[in-house]
Amino acid sequence: MPFPQQLLRRANEGRYGLVNLQCGGARECSPGVTKCNERDGVYMAYVGEHRVLRKLVGALVMLAALMVAGELRAASPEPKDAGNAAFTADGRTWTPCAAEYGTCNFDGTRDVLYGTAEQHVVKTFSNHAECNNGVFGDPAPGVNKRCAVANTAATARAVTNDRATHASAQPAATAATAVPLELKTPPGDGLRCSPPVSQTRAAANGDPLEADTPGDGTRLFASGKPFALVFTARATQNDTLDWQIRDSWNAVRARGSFPVAAGATQATLSCASSLAGYFAVSATLERAHGQLAARGTRPAGIVTFGVLPDTSAALPAVRFPYDDLHRFGGQGTAYLAPGQQCCDGDGYRPLYTALGLTWVNDNRNWYMEEPDRPGTFDPATKQLAPFLRRGDLMRLIQLDGIPRWANPTGKETHSYAPTSFEQMRQYMTKVGAESNRVRTTYFPRQRYNYYQVTWEPDPDGGLPWRDGDAKFVALYKAVWEGIHQTDPNAVVMGPTYASVQNNVTWMRRLGPLGIGRYMDGMSIHGYYDIGTTPSHPPERVADTGNQGTVQGALPAAMRALRHELRLYLKPGAPLFVTETGISYDIGQSYRSDYPTANVLYAQAALVARTHLILLGEGADMTYVFYLADMPETASGYGIFFELDHPGGAFGPTHISPKPAALAVAAMTRIVDGTDTLGPLKDLPQGVYAYAFRRLGGGKIVTALWTHDNERWNAKTGFDASLAVDYRLRVDAPGTSGSVTAFDMMGNASSVPYRDGVAILKLSPAPIYVVSNNADVFRNAVTTPEGYVARSGTM
Repeated sequence: MPFPQQLLRRANEGRYGLVNLQCGGARECSPGVTKCNERDGVYMAYVGEHRVLRKLVGALVMLAALMVAGELRAASPEPKDAGNAAFTADGRTWTPCAAEYGTCNFDGTRDVLYGTAEQHVVKTFSNHAECNNGVFGDPAPGVNKRCAVANTAATARAVTNDRATHASAQPAATAATAVPLELKTPPGDGLRCSPPVSQTRAAANGDPLEADTPGDGTRLFASGKPFALVFTARATQNDTLDWQIRDSWNAVRARGSFPVAAGATQATLSCASSLAGYFAVSATLERAHGQLAARGTRPAGIVTFGVLPDTSAALPAVRFPYDDLHRFGGQGTAYLAPGQQCCDGDGYRPLYTALGLTWVNDNRNWYMEEPDRPGTFDPATKQLAPFLRRGDLMRLIQLDGIPRWANPTGKETHSYAPTSFEQMRQYMTKVGAESNRVRTTYFPRQRYNYYQVTWEPDPDGGLPWRDGDAKFVALYKAVWEGIHQTDPNAVVMGPTYASVQNNVTWMRRLGPLGIGRYMDGMSIHGYYDIGTTPSHPPERVADTGNQGTVQGALPAAMRALRHELRLYLKPGAPLFVTETGISYDIGQSYRSDYPTANVLYAQAALVARTHLILLGEGADMTYVFYLADMPETASGYGIFFELDHPGGAFGPTHISPKPAALAVAAMTRIVDGTDTLGPLKDLPQGVYAYAFRRLGGGKIVTALWTHDNERWNAKTGFDASLAVDYRLRVDAPGTSGSVTAFDMMGNASSVPYRDGVAILKLSPAPIYVVSNNADVFRNAVTTPEGYVARSGTM
């Protein structure tokens, strides 16, 4: 999609120096900035005739990661209290224990101060604390900071608060950052919480009522394992705290109450859940009333957490013969920091592994690697970003963009061809050589390297191509020849227009010119409407006289795209959808009273349905956009709330899940490790169903739901109660038995079948039916045109 104006976090380039610009609001940027764009952490501001380009998720936040690792230091003034001498702050004595980016070691549980004597944050840790912004936030921007340990042991308490004395520091996003040492699993099934296991004094300053589920920063928990639910009350008199927890369908799953004493107190409940999904906690005081305050983009009245599904009973872990058969990727990062033992601060873990997202973007763009002159990129010495070196997150290698010295306009550009295609080809030979080395070193179970040549070259987008069709094809030729000269396992892809239909339109135009000769696969973005929002679902039928076949309906657009791919690319060419997201409705913004529970439910259903359609109609892989709420003219793309900034932020440190996050976690666990069989035939109006087969000739997974335009819009509400009966054949005639059905959140139930047919109740939220007899699907599905299972088993 054409990228709206966004926040340019930090850009650093030698010839431009350090800049910190704000881009926000509709079509507005800071003084001197003419255009802002973002794509997977690549943030660009056009300043005068130059584009300053940074990567928060990769290049720039990798800059931060290098600083954390001690590999890079930024010049900044020394704090006034520099040195190793003890000092006094907040009426207590502190002994310095580590410089910024170091580790503070001590015995037992201690309060640790981070920052300077005048500007700091205090948190409580046991035995050690990593001394960096990723853990504490930044209480003293622009100055060197350090850690100091309190000379007395921390006061015993169940949880701790951040205490920032710097007036401009962001308010703490959570009431608690530490978990009681021992939590017991409450008895019973479903979601349940025991009465408070402890009540202790809390910091006097803060909201009248707060709540949190502290943990590893994701606010995601394993099924059946205990976790803490911490309430902080600052009551003016003895009172009673009433709480309840609702699920994605806004149904109450747990509730309770307990007395609270006057003053500031914290109460910790031990909770566990055999029920997977998203949960929203609400609370009030019987006498004082009130509700939980809004935090960042999360509305008032709730705090949220998730319980991850365990689908292994019906779907044991699949064996991937090659890692690049994984089907889900993501854009966006989060630098989680609540507990020292949880997160390594690389922006992707533990979130991506918890959600089941495997693909991420990596940059080898020419204008990034050789910005000033040719020949500066050395494939033998170029180092892979640290967050990729584990080999469990795979690279989609970005190649778009021309350096200023190679462009006749003298500007970095995505809009014009280079002055020399031969120079471009030579650069690409080096990229191919480096990528081949990286794959064999770090990704030995990956068959190919995947390259994306252009990024949304739409004429009306942020990176429009303006140099004619012939030069566009010539650009692909230069890239393809250069990459293939040195990488025998290259898959070069494009053209990556913003919407599925635009990719159809442009392939019809560029295909006859021969661009397919220089594309080993196709990459697209999966947007399908003017606004991919709850009110604009992917199945939306604008022309009721032409049911399901209008341009804007995603299934029809995907079928048209598969036709173009078959015409112009080699058989079996992969189709990667490298960005698709669902925002809030057009015109909505982050507010204390928005989004509602109904909007969040609708967004979750559409996130799952959209990606299921993309895969079911023949895409091999699809990217979820975006990880957490960010500054966007269309708000709400994140599948997590961003808790520190009312307008959202990139690379956040405090987040909490929306229903969409848990819908993604369920979908990846159920559908990853499959080949596509295709849409089921002869479906009744309003019913959608796609069949997939587990790798190695395994079980069948059928995703099903229903949609009705008349009962799905912001004015009347997104009707979660809509129910349609559907008879799904899961076995041969004359057989009886049962199959497993998972709901949108990954909760399993047993569904009986007779005469080979299971009777299902479909709603707007997808369900997944797992069955064993693949033969009954052989003639019941329509294989997407030209689709070839990449596993080679179908």
